Amino acid sequence: MSALEVDAVRAFVMIADLQSFTRAAEALGSTQGAISVKLKRLEDRLDKRLIERTPRQVRLSAQGEAFLPAAREFLCAHERALIALSAERRKFRLGIATHIMGPEVPILLAKLKRLDPGLTLEVISDTSRALLDSFEDGSLDAVIVRSDEDRRDGEVLGPEHFGWFSSADFEHHAGDPLRIASHSPACSVREVATRLLDGASIPWTEAFVGSTSAVTAALSAGLAVAAYPRRLATSSMIEVGQVFGLPAIPSLSIVLHSSLTDPKTRETLRAITSAFSEHRRASNKQMSLG
Repeated sequence: MSALEVDAVRAFVMIADLQSFTRAAEALGSTQGAISVKLKRLEDRLDKRLIERTPRQVRLSAQGEAFLPAAREFLCAHERALIALSAERRKFRLGIATHIMGPEVPILLAKLKRLDPGLTLEVISDTSRALLDSFEDGSLDAVIVRSDEDRRDGEVLGPEHFGWFSSADFEHHAGDPLRIASHSPACSVREVATRLLDGASIPWTEAFVGSTSAVTAALSAGLAVAAYPRRLATSSMIEVGQVFGLPAIPSLSIVLHSSLTDPKTRETLRAITSAFSEHRRASNKQMSLG
């Protein structure tokens, strides 16, 4: 059997992870045609069909399922070999706004580890303003914030959809002001939500103010209702917008900003983008099944 090509194995793993030739090509900074050629070359060398492809679906074959763990280890071993010959270890400093920290982060970290086992990753979670200040003075290589908090152009990682959430234990009596949990008065989502309530002539009172984790706890405890990101809603929360006749909350975008342009960093940024996209597709699939 001929020796395996690293680029061909990397293309196979990316196709398997993203279940799409198009997205794999985007993540690797290549073209769909080039990715297809690399996969074909790998399958020819292994004399195995690794990917089953139809007009509607891309999935691993039985041989592909068996080969995938070894392919990942092959890529990791390749990276370790390169790192052993280099005295320089890469460091990537990423800031993620506290209200964006969610279930995508473990996926993101796992992807970055597979991409570059020698990467020293420093993740900072803080307010968007603090992160943007650090980004502007060069203390952070990249930041992930919401589009309402920075008007500069960046790479959109996906939409941020909101709903009105509380727990099943929350009680609201007709005629009483709606008890609201919110972030600090400087939070733009709070401003939008309260303006919508006022515009709909819905009386409200601020019953709880705190950080994202504190608001999450308040909602789960049934203390109040909040305008809250759908992707961060826990199993103890339910959406109550229709029950109480609350106005729809407009969506925002999650945006990635980076000042670095070297090839290795661009590869890291593509992994970040793909991690958010992968989680969004999984969430959408779960919602459609539910």
